[in-house]
Parts: sequence; structure tokens; C-alpha cells
Amino acid sequence: PSATRAAVEAFVGAQSTRGVVGTWGYESRLAQWRESVGAFIGAGGDEIAFLPNTSAAANAIASGIDWQPGDEVILPDDEFGSNALPWLALRSRGVRVTLLPHRQTRMTPGALGAAITPRTRAVAVSWVAFHDGYRHDLAALAEVTHAAGAFFCVDVIQGLGAFPLDVRRLGIDVAYGGGQKWLLALQGSAFLYVKREVLDRIAVTAPGWRSLEDIWDFLEYEQPYGPGAARFEAGTPNFAGALSLTTSVDVLREAGAAPIAQHVLRLTDHLVEGLNRAGMRVLSQRGDGCSSGIVTFTHPSVAPVSLGKRVQAAGFVVTARPQGVRVAPHAYNTVAEIDAFLEAL
Repeated sequence: PSATRAAVEAFVGAQSTRGVVGTWGYESRLAQWRESVGAFIGAGGDEIAFLPNTSAAANAIASGIDWQPGDEVILPDDEFGSNALPWLALRSRGVRVTLLPHRQTRMTPGALGAAITPRTRAVAVSWVAFHDGYRHDLAALAEVTHAAGAFFCVDVIQGLGAFPLDVRRLGIDVAYGGGQKWLLALQGSAFLYVKREVLDRIAVTAPGWRSLEDIWDFLEYEQPYGPGAARFEAGTPNFAGALSLTTSVDVLREAGAAPIAQHVLRLTDHLVEGLNRAGMRVLSQRGDGCSSGIVTFTHPSVAPVSLGKRVQAAGFVVTARPQGVRVAPHAYNTVAEIDAFLEAL
């Protein structure tokens, strides 16, 4: 967004002309930024930390749970690496990682209920699947997870910004996501939400000087960690990234999360109708609350990567992988652009 670009340029200008004196004013705004991001997802600012990316946030949580040999974590087998590898790495600590095969069953409440055991300590899932856009029923999954006494951890990167999120109402214990996609922020920006009630049950395994209660008392190493989720930030934050994330969140909040969601679904429904008329195979499951802003499809005779390159050459931004071509319109797109894409296709 233009507001975000202007804010980031102002920050760069302040640092380039005045150094640390120029950036000091941004330091004092960090708490306000956390409040802003927290309000966007129904949380408090003390439950928010700014981190470099989704992987860093998932690792902070996965490594901080007090695992015992034989404990278990459950996640779908189609998670993006950011939300898969941090949990898979726990195998070296004797943790059992159960992957639900998405081609046989999505992570529905029934499928999770059948897989969960008394040794399950955490369930991790993406709100929206990155490859085909399946949107999970977070509230129902949280209920099943909590009935087993486990943490419910959600990667929100492919949903937040396109759809409204209330972490408290949905029963989410931990949420995280990078800002570079639907949140319209810079690369290398992300946030971590840790529910206040579970904060002290997750250890800080990679602390830094900003993890402590008084970050300006540099030589008092033995002081306790700070009272909020900011303890996970460890070192000097990416001010430009956090500023971009917060400013874009403010733009999205002003536009309205519900109107954006309605618009995104209207665009993707229109796209799916056009793809079906054109004889394409739509891979994304639609309807019943599982539709999202991602539509993935294949052509009956043209390989997806080849097709993707051709539509990119025609001026359309898509993601093309061997499994299919992914289209993801946002609030700023129009029906006319979808029609132009279909015509080019």
C-alpha cells in the first residue's frame, strides 16, 4: 500500500540522515505497533511479538514446549515447510510427529478426533493450505485439540488479510504468519501471537537482550524475562518490517476485514465459474466454509509451469508449480481483471 511505502521510506530516511537518533522514535512506538497488530486479530499487544518470518515463530513455539519422549504433535502432510519442518525437527527429541494424509482426509474435526491421543501435546495447522486454498475450521479443531489438553497452533499467513480473524473467539493458543502475502507488508516481517494464559508454559529457547524484563539494564543477566510475548523477539527487531506490517494492517482494518473477505470470495467464485466453463480442472475445494482467496487449477493438455509462464508473459501474476497454477486475487483486484485473465487463458 502507498501508506506503507511512505512509512518505510520515512524510516529509511530517518536512519540514513540521523542514525540511531533518527530511529529512536520508532523504538518508542513498538508497544503501540504490537497493540495495533493484536487488535487486528482480537488479541492484546502483550500477546504479540515481531519476528523475522513464519519459520522463526513456529520454531520458537515448537522448541519451547516441555516435550517428553513419546509425546506427539499432529499436523497435515501438506503444510508448507515453515509450519512443518520446525515440528518435524522434534523427532530428534523423541517426539512422535503424526502427519494426516490430506489426499485421504483433510484435517476436519472428525479426522483430528480419530488421530489425537492422550500423548498429543500440540496440533499445528495452516488456516489456509498454501497449495490449493483449503480453509480449515479453526474453531472446531480448537475444541477437539483442547479436549485432549493440547496446544492449538495456527499458521495464518495464507488467510489473514483476506479474512477476519479473532484468535480468542476461535480458541487459538498460538498464531503466526509472515507479512509479505495477504498482509501486504515487507519480506522478512512476521508476527507471533501467544495467548496470555499459555505464555509461561512455553520456554524461551533462543533468548536475547530484548527478552529480559528491563532491556536497558544490559549487565543484569539474571533478571527475569519480560511479562509479554515480546520476550520471543530476542534481539533488535526489524523496525522497517514491523513498521510495514503495522501500517498495512491499519490499511486493511480501515478497509474492513469482512468487506475484503466478501470481495475476495466474490472474485474467486467468479474465477472458478470461468475456469469450469473453459474446461479447466479446478483443484481447490470450494464451499461449506472452506473456500479461500486461493484457486489452483490445471489445463487439460498444457503443463502447469508452461501455462503459468505464458499467462505471466501476458501480464498476470500467478504462481505456477508442477501441481497446478495458483491464482490469489486480493481486495485491490477487480472482476474486470478476472475476466481479462480468463480471456487470456
